[in-house]
Amino acid sequence: MPQPYSVRVFYPRQMGRSAKNINMQGVNITNTSVVLISAAQFIRGGPLFNQNARLTVHGPDVYVTNISPHGPEGGPDGGVEFMLHVNSNTPIDVAVTISVFGSFDNWLIF
Repeated sequence: MPQPYSVRVFYPRQMGRSAKNINMQGVNITNTSVVLISAAQFIRGGPLFNQNARLTVHGPDVYVTNISPHGPEGGPDGGVEFMLHVNSNTPIDVAVTISVFGSFDNWLIF
């Protein structure tokens, strides 16, 4: 199994529901990849792209749905699409952590 890969993406001033797409150069990701995504509000406290930015659970609800990994559709890199939900009436800064694993091992139909 390949080594898992994680990247943290910072989205400033988010609110409501929005579609996101991240293509990942150098990461072997296809439509059969297992991808997990977490999301939370982040508190800047310094430069916007500070890898040590403080994530908080004490703000509005922030979550991800409809996680859809994809291969390199017309480009050199695969990636992942998802819906980002921010239940806030004012824009907040959000950090999303995307973790990519190998392909799923098996499939079932119920």
